Amino acid sequence: MAAAGLAGLGPGEAAAAAQALALPAEAFGNDPRLELAWAIKAHQHAQVYFNLISSVDPKFLHLTKVDDRIYEEFRRSFRELRVDLLDPEELKSEPAKAKWRPFCLRFEGVVEDFNYGTLLRLDSRGEYSPENSILATRIQFFAIEIARNREGCNDAVFSREKRDEDEDEEQELGKG
Repeated sequence: MAAAGLAGLGPGEAAAAAQALALPAEAFGNDPRLELAWAIKAHQHAQVYFNLISSVDPKFLHLTKVDDRIYEEFRRSFRELRVDLLDPEELKSEPAKAKWRPFCLRFEGVVEDFNYGTLLRLDSRGEYSPENSILATRIQFFAIEIARNREGCNDAVFSREKRDEDEDEEQELGKG
C-alpha cells in the first residue's frame, strides 16, 4: 500500500509533505497525507540502512555519535532482550512500553529525532517486509541495531550480500 503511495507522490507533494513534517504534531489530526509522508520517510530510512549493512561489515558501523552510550544503557536496561529475533510483545505490550519509556527519554536532546517512527526488522537475518517489520521509535531502532551490529546478528545480511556479489563476479568472469 505504501509503495502505491510512493509512486503517486509528485515533487510538489513531496515538498509539501516535507514542510508538513516540520510542524508540531498538535497541528494535525489523522491526516492520511501526513501518515503517507511518515511512511515514505520510514521506508526510505529502512532502505538506506539495509543497503548499508549489506555493503559494510556491520561491526564497523557507527550509527550515531553516542553509540557506546546507547549500547551500554540499552544492555543495562534490557540485559536479556534477544536482538537477533525480536518478539513484538517486548516492544509493544504495556509492561514493555513502561520499561522502554524511561530508556527512550534518556536520549531526548541527545539523539536527534529520538522518538520518530522508524521501521525495525523483527528477524535480523531477514530483509524489511510487511511480515518482518514493526514500527519503533528511532532510539529503539538505534539501540537494537547497534546491539545487532556489535553482537554479530547483522553479519548474516552482510555475508549473504557479499557472497551474492562474489557469485555474480565469478559468473561475469566465466562469461569472458
